[in-house]
Amino acid sequence: MGKSSDRSKAQIEQLQARLKGLQMPDPKALLATIVGLLLLSAGLLFLMQGYDAWRTDARRSSLAGSANAIAVRSAELVAGLQAALARVCTDAAFLLAFREGLTAGDISQAERRLQAGLPDAQSLRLLPAPALEAIGADAATFGFARMEMLLEAERTHQAAAAQVHRDQGGDDLRLVLSQPVVDGQTMIGHVLAEFSFAPILAIAEDNRNNSGGLDMVQGDVRHAPYSLLRLGTDHMGLDPQQITISGTRLRLAYNAPEPFVLFGPSDALSGFIWGFFCFATGLVMVAFRAQMQKLLSVRSRRVAEVAPTLSEQLAQDQVAARDREAAKVEAAAAAERAAQEPTEEELTSWEVEAPPPPPRRAPTPQRQAVARSIFRAYDIRGVVGETLTEDVAQLIGMAIGSEIREKGLNEVVVGRDGRLSGPSLAAALIEGLRATGCDVVDIGAAPTPLLYFACYHLKAGSGVMVTGSHNPPDYNGFKIVIGGETVAEERIQGLYARIAEDRFETGAPGGVQQIDVSEDYIERISSDLQMEMPLKVVVDAGNGIAGAIAPKLLEEIGCEVTALHCEVDGTFPNHHPDPSVPANLQDLIMAVKQVGADIGVAFDGDGDRLGVVTPAGEIIYPDRLLMLFARDVLLRNPGATIIYDVKCTGKLAPIILANGGSPVMWKTGHSLIKRRMRELKAALAGEMSGHFFFQERWYGFDDGLYSACRLLEILASSGLEADDLFAELPKGHSTPELKIEFAEGEHYRFIQRFVDKASFNGARLTTIDGLRADWDDGWGLVRASNTTPSLVLRFDADDEYALDRIKQLFREQLLKLDAQLRLPF
Repeated sequence: MGKSSDRSKAQIEQLQARLKGLQMPDPKALLATIVGLLLLSAGLLFLMQGYDAWRTDARRSSLAGSANAIAVRSAELVAGLQAALARVCTDAAFLLAFREGLTAGDISQAERRLQAGLPDAQSLRLLPAPALEAIGADAATFGFARMEMLLEAERTHQAAAAQVHRDQGGDDLRLVLSQPVVDGQTMIGHVLAEFSFAPILAIAEDNRNNSGGLDMVQGDVRHAPYSLLRLGTDHMGLDPQQITISGTRLRLAYNAPEPFVLFGPSDALSGFIWGFFCFATGLVMVAFRAQMQKLLSVRSRRVAEVAPTLSEQLAQDQVAARDREAAKVEAAAAAERAAQEPTEEELTSWEVEAPPPPPRRAPTPQRQAVARSIFRAYDIRGVVGETLTEDVAQLIGMAIGSEIREKGLNEVVVGRDGRLSGPSLAAALIEGLRATGCDVVDIGAAPTPLLYFACYHLKAGSGVMVTGSHNPPDYNGFKIVIGGETVAEERIQGLYARIAEDRFETGAPGGVQQIDVSEDYIERISSDLQMEMPLKVVVDAGNGIAGAIAPKLLEEIGCEVTALHCEVDGTFPNHHPDPSVPANLQDLIMAVKQVGADIGVAFDGDGDRLGVVTPAGEIIYPDRLLMLFARDVLLRNPGATIIYDVKCTGKLAPIILANGGSPVMWKTGHSLIKRRMRELKAALAGEMSGHFFFQERWYGFDDGLYSACRLLEILASSGLEADDLFAELPKGHSTPELKIEFAEGEHYRFIQRFVDKASFNGARLTTIDGLRADWDDGWGLVRASNTTPSLVLRFDADDEYALDRIKQLFREQLLKLDAQLRLPF
């Protein structure tokens, strides 16, 4: 007891000593000190920001001076060259020689006069008007940008703005000028002259600037950030200033690095004012801390008032000692209980060993389980685990293989999209194909266009794509090509009949090999396309299989690509991969605006359909895209047939006719369109769903990836921003594709009744695929979908009033047949 009492007294004395010496600073004085230090720091930060803003303004002023000097001197140089070119083209002797040469079919004398008048030109071309006829089939070599200069001159009878191109077959930059040759009021030809870019280069070099970013670009730098010359030391950053070189498409873009701004004002004057104020205030608060503490604080006796008393401290110590003793007793008891419990090894030895599970029997195809409903108009499609199983896939493979063998063929290409059920269904399909004696080339996970390409590239002729396209994640199916023809309609039903009647070819099992054709596909496209300037593109694959190749392909043709949802994921976690639904394009619209892209492209689940949005956020519907594609194709193929499906706008046919083409409306469905293309030897076809089929320069199959490349080629060569390019095309008031859901098969029966009984007075009716009614100011359509159990509707008109009238007419006719329909319009 004595020792314990002494120890307690010692603790009491120590505690009393601490309490005497304890002096707590006043909280208000401490707060004032902290605020003062913060104000000092903020003042220094604002002063630094103000100085950096002042330095940035000085840099921008210097850059503006350099850009103006380059622009003025370069414009004078170009104007002199253009004037010299105009003088030669209006010279009476030259005009006489050109007229006589056109009559005689030999314009060499006029060309010699042209060269004599422009001795400094590195290249001169004299072409009779119209330019398209003179260029002919040599358009790709001639260059689409050069051709557009001539076409602009034909429209305006004035020289087009000068451009800078690389010389054909070399790497040197050349200044390209055009001049129409006008005899009286008639344009009889064009002169395309190329001069050395070196004089402008020398002007630019004389005015280099080390103050920031200064580039010479062609086009608007915000939408075509391609630098011909870098004349500054830094990148331009976002939203640079631009000065146009008069008479050309060249611009000087300049910008200084953005000033440092952590928070608060970003301009120099405000930064200096706030900096001095905060710094001075903070200095005052810190310097007079002692006086403030006397006025605002009290001594540490307040601490003693709230500290525990001596008796309270002793009681707390006793409670803590009892808690430590109780913890020791509980630990000893737990150890004793643990010693009496059986070990894990003992418990295991008492268990009765469970018998091993019975081995799983390999599945065998069940012919009676195949549902006829999955055999649709132009492919096979069903719900995985219900109407579409591995057994069904194997039977389908046997039926397809039998068809291939009966045609005397033996090789078939197989691919699959990124759906979770793809690997198992593809494996079962391959087993079925091999069972009939077919040799299989497995290209693995790849977009559907790569399967079609592989059929041509590998000279197999036949292929099967395991894909659910844009259907929900629990769907999957098969797109089939046999002997170069897409299987559809009665041939699809013939596959079901084979399975039902057990009519399969047999023989020695075929072989299988894995081949990756993606690099060959990219090489084939990139070697053909010509990009006049690089573009900034956002790609949204919706987590479909197109994401595995689309970014690389577009980079290879010269684009700067921002990938959005390009990680292949069969659950489609971000949005469904169907670009025909506007809601699925909202992420793309936002991304295009955020990164300042020239355009945004989207693909469906298997990459054979294309969606497009512009920098302004406008969704470009596929029928307007087809207008652009048709106009481009017809430049090189006058009189060609262009096919479009029944869902396309009525404004499309006049565009095709105006550009010298032959428009043909046909049924919806990729396989049906391809068959019609072969029958009519069409150069191009398209569907409102986003399928595009290029026979010109390609193979005629639907390919969303290749279509995106053709679009970017046209946009780059136009010299226009995407919104301006599409503004040239007619646009009505239209709805997207609208759907009415039905039970499986019921939508076919309903559409047949609708075609038989619907009445639209004054309309031109088309019934090749559902019912389309056309009036002078618009049209409406109802048809049965061949991919999902639903009706598809679309309406298009010249104005909102006509659109509402047409929708009301269809609403009345639909509800007359079934008053319980839930209409989406």
